[in-house]
Amino acid sequence: MSDAVILRPVFEDDLPLLERFLTDPQATGPFQWLGWSDPGRWRRRWEQDGLLGDEGGQLMVAAGADRHGFVAWRKSAASRNSYCWNIGAQLLPESRGRGVGTRAQRLLVRYLFAHTPVVRIEADTETENAAEQRALEKSGFTREGVLRSIAFRDGRWRDVVRYSVLRGDVARGEELEQSSSQRPAQLGASSAG
Repeated sequence: MSDAVILRPVFEDDLPLLERFLTDPQATGPFQWLGWSDPGRWRRRWEQDGLLGDEGGQLMVAAGADRHGFVAWRKSAASRNSYCWNIGAQLLPESRGRGVGTRAQRLLVRYLFAHTPVVRIEADTETENAAEQRALEKSGFTREGVLRSIAFRDGRWRDVVRYSVLRGDVARGEELEQSSSQRPAQLGASSAG
């Protein structure tokens, strides 16, 4: 993968790829297949708002001409007068395990903090999904704890791990990156003798 991973709006010719995640268990993968779903729902929503609304949205994950999947976010009420975003990513099988998801989630976090006033972004994944837990941690998320028996999939209730990243976490991480890149590299110590 020579091209940089980017996020972009969903185009009409992306809809068949998105529909695969609703109709093809192999494309979806073991942790996201929740049974057959209405494949026309994304097309209807795309015609309504381009999959970008006030309550959430979806963006394509791409690199050059290659489409790898999508990232999504939805509003999660924290109280009567505040909310945060809950995010997720879904990649095609051939795009998994290559760092694409980590980069896409970092980009989504930066996008949401840049364009919405939220201070908190959450993500959840099943306790058995070690790959997604690693991707979230590499993306700057902090593991907060386990929610027991909260997700129903494949005939049983499953535990999920809740992660979060705060606006200040991202700012501190960027400050650390900038300060470390501005320091001169130490090539070794010389001794005078």
